[in-house]
Amino acid sequence: MAKKKILIAKDVASGAAAAPKRILIVEDHADMRTWLGTLFKAQGYETVFASDGVTAIMAAQKENPDIVLLDLGLPGGDGFTIIERFAGNQKLAAVPIIVLSGSDPSAHEDRALKAGAKKFFQKPADLKDLLAAIKELLG
Repeated sequence: MAKKKILIAKDVASGAAAAPKRILIVEDHADMRTWLGTLFKAQGYETVFASDGVTAIMAAQKENPDIVLLDLGLPGGDGFTIIERFAGNQKLAAVPIIVLSGSDPSAHEDRALKAGAKKFFQKPADLKDLLAAIKELLG
């Protein structure tokens, strides 16, 4: 029993900190990308960005995000297309997707969740709820 305590103390003392979780923000409005990036960095997350459907898939494959925050209304492939492409890609299928959209939830929430998104928030989202959802999905 005492031996385990010593090993744990050594691990903590080594300073081996976990890498920050990475959020891919897929949003076509530059001001919203900047605002979300600032918000998440202040919470200790690393952020990467994509502004359309094509770059979202490329960024996800390159950057290996832990979670994706996705707008539905995008140029170059809407959010539903991105959700479907993630689901069909072995490397990306396990990455949780949170939809953050200006679209009417009654028209899009059910479709997004059935396609594979884990959560749906309408803009402007309650930041406390959005951060709680991110923390929940990241474990």
